Amino acid sequence: MSKFTIRKPTATVSTASLPDIVFMLLFFFMVVTVFRDQQLLLRVDLPRASQVQKLRHRSLISEIYIGQPREAALGASPAIQINDAFIRLDQVQVAVRQLVTHTPEDQRGRRSTSLKVDQKVEMGIVGDVKTELRKAEQYQLHYVALPAY
Repeated sequence: MSKFTIRKPTATVSTASLPDIVFMLLFFFMVVTVFRDQQLLLRVDLPRASQVQKLRHRSLISEIYIGQPREAALGASPAIQINDAFIRLDQVQVAVRQLVTHTPEDQRGRRSTSLKVDQKVEMGIVGDVKTELRKAEQYQLHYVALPAY
């Protein structure tokens, strides 16, 4: 009696194009992913301006939002938001100094503050925030606006 070996046919899958597919997917997700720094808790409708400049060194800019809260349960008066939290007017100075301390020492002089203010907010609270910024020794200030077309 002779022994016969039965070979099962094996299907080979070509993996030559696998790195191409992986890099294509990686590139796709890098392009379409949006990274958010903060969750906006206020309703901020930015005003229009005839002269607008683009800011450089976005990592050195602290953003302060002033506007109406999105949820009615939080009240109807204008509120101030830094990072992901509401703050009171007397806490602005402490919050800004805390942001400055997290900046490398050689870049602290280039740090600036950007105010994103709702166009319906009265200037009284904006003036108060500017006073607190002066007390925190933050003299570089930018108002954010949309370009007028």
